[in-house]
Amino acid sequence: MSSRINPLAGKPAPAASLVNIPRLITAYYSERPDPSVPAQRVAFGTSGHRGSSFEISFNEAHVLAISQAICEYRKQHGIDGPLFMGFDTHALSAPAFVSALEVLAANGVEVMIAAQDEYTPTPAISHAILTYNRGRTGGLADGIVITPSHNPPDNGGFKYNPTNGGPADTDITQWIENRANDLLRPGAPGIKRTPYAAARRAATTHTHEYLTNYVADLGNILDMNIIRDSKIHMGVDPLGGAGVHYWPRIAQQYGLDLTVVNDEVDPTFRFMTLDWDGKIRMDPSSPYAMARLIVLKDRYDIAFACDTDHDRHGIVTASSGLMPPNHYLSVTIDYLFSNRGRWRADAAVGKTVVSSAMIDRVGGRLKRRVFEVPVGFKWFVDGLIDGKLGFGGEESAGASFSRIDGSVWTTDKDGIVPALLSAEITARTGKDPGAHYQALTQELGTSYADRIDAPATPSQKAKLGKLDRRQVNIKELAGEPIEQILTQAPGNNAPIGGVKVTSQGGWFAARPSGTENIYKIYAESFHDDAHLRRLIHEAQSIVDGALAGS
Repeated sequence: MSSRINPLAGKPAPAASLVNIPRLITAYYSERPDPSVPAQRVAFGTSGHRGSSFEISFNEAHVLAISQAICEYRKQHGIDGPLFMGFDTHALSAPAFVSALEVLAANGVEVMIAAQDEYTPTPAISHAILTYNRGRTGGLADGIVITPSHNPPDNGGFKYNPTNGGPADTDITQWIENRANDLLRPGAPGIKRTPYAAARRAATTHTHEYLTNYVADLGNILDMNIIRDSKIHMGVDPLGGAGVHYWPRIAQQYGLDLTVVNDEVDPTFRFMTLDWDGKIRMDPSSPYAMARLIVLKDRYDIAFACDTDHDRHGIVTASSGLMPPNHYLSVTIDYLFSNRGRWRADAAVGKTVVSSAMIDRVGGRLKRRVFEVPVGFKWFVDGLIDGKLGFGGEESAGASFSRIDGSVWTTDKDGIVPALLSAEITARTGKDPGAHYQALTQELGTSYADRIDAPATPSQKAKLGKLDRRQVNIKELAGEPIEQILTQAPGNNAPIGGVKVTSQGGWFAARPSGTENIYKIYAESFHDDAHLRRLIHEAQSIVDGALAGS
């Protein structure tokens, strides 16, 4: 197995690769899912329900059913505060917003929607929930984010964030998923719905200044003054996403030298360069998807981008170009825990099992506990709320961290704040994050890392997700004695949905994607590239055996 790079990767999207938006929207309204077909059922992965109307995996029926299920969940659990709802720039997001509002209004839910129908980044929803709930014990708010994140343009997505502001835990999503699938059955009663015009006029529908409130609060998590005073020249590419109008407001309000290099919004995302597999994917950590910004690196002191719902970041430095997410997370942790003196003395570093071991080495040097959890930002929520975690981050370029005073900022991933932090780091230290990472390698060792993605059917993903220690029948890993074989995360003992094998000089992890029909092998060596290739080869053998049913 190998992930072959498409010859068009990194090149402008050709017309033939663009999604037919009229057909996509027509399929959203015209197709009816069959809940007896697994691929057409509601299924919450690590980040909500996602799919395409072309494949009858995300359409009006799904959104109506999920929205009704959320209304019933709220009622059962006494959640009677406002529900903050926003959507991104994917073509299916606006229709899904309409469908959801029709159900929420019919159920009498107080809904907070963006003023002027502004697109709303994921972190702005989490921020709004937490801001509203601060100091309250009753009438708590929750939220819905309509986004498939960085997924291709024909995808839609629907996430529920409960009163803690973060991604819903498995017990919540399982209940919503089961109830929604019940509601999908032909002839099933129970979905309340009112026409959209009436839903907009309903006494329970209100506007909320997401953009204004979020931007105004940034000075409480970042040193915006030092960024302004340094006169650092910054460039940002919103990748046609939900934060497209946030960046000019940030620049204006804080007096920053910040240029938006592309402010185009187009549901085909025709301005993107193709990702590794020849698909359009707004992934700010992919050198192929980020090709346009990378070539501009010498025009700016620091440049960055965010994905479509702005919960992921990509950092482009003058010294090293596009930083791999693990590199930037390591620098971020090193900087924050050295420069945020008001954080709890015992605040830990949150990382996922597939994030770089460089983070462990940085944590050790800082004398901070590293809290290692399965993939999924939900595992960081409680720690971010009570300050036990100063930082939580994923190798896929998602992170959030505490305010300057140590209190919670967001409990969902925030791409905007880590992007701006790269400017704070550069301003305060005089070196960009790329240079900081090179200094870390000189002290803590050089990391050689790779991730392999390959197609996998739902049944193959299920097999890989159940991989256990008995199927890892090797005693050595790339020539070194095995130290650990993990199927549960050491931080919280939760199943990782795959396996991680470690040795003194390297590790690999294998797991199915929770959002796409692919599986992933992660590997990292602190020896050299040849050792890394051995790690990947041995991991592939284990995965091949698992997919064959051994």
